[in-house]
Amino acid sequence: MRQCKHSDAVKRMNRPSRLALAVSRPKDGPANIITLGWFMRTSIKPPMFAISVGSTRYSHEILSANRNFVLAIPSVNMAEQTMQCGLQSGRDVDKIKEFNIKTNRGKLTQIPILAEAVANFECKTITQVRSGDHTIFVGEVKYSWQNDDEDIEQLLSIPAMDDRFIELIRKGGFAFGYIKE
Repeated sequence: MRQCKHSDAVKRMNRPSRLALAVSRPKDGPANIITLGWFMRTSIKPPMFAISVGSTRYSHEILSANRNFVLAIPSVNMAEQTMQCGLQSGRDVDKIKEFNIKTNRGKLTQIPILAEAVANFECKTITQVRSGDHTIFVGEVKYSWQNDDEDIEQLLSIPAMDDRFIELIRKGGFAFGYIKE
């Protein structure tokens, strides 16, 4: 064990990791989707998730104003869409329309659930905490949804050029795929 730069240690712990998509909707306009690497379960009773969103992001603006979101766990069928939702801003593009993302109507609000995701969780924000250059939004799960295809794989953020994984897409420093069986 040796001391190193923080960024070097994070690279070692950060892959593979789970990905999520947070769907939010402004008062006027189309729903927006942001790709997240920073999310977690925070409670069983009641069920809750926390998501961390950069303060400069369009999704941060929406989440601060509209106290609801959908946390969607992307499937391998959503690799390209998940990558694009992380690279494009909803200020400039209607991601659902532009990236042909299939949606269904949820129950909680007008925020759609993602039809090809492994699972969706409709959340009502109960608190938010400023954490440096991000805000952590904690949402209580009001409705949960799962994909009917039980064999569908969850999309992961994976290390590039690692033969333990099937790489589906890579752009810049990001690679998405799944674990080889």
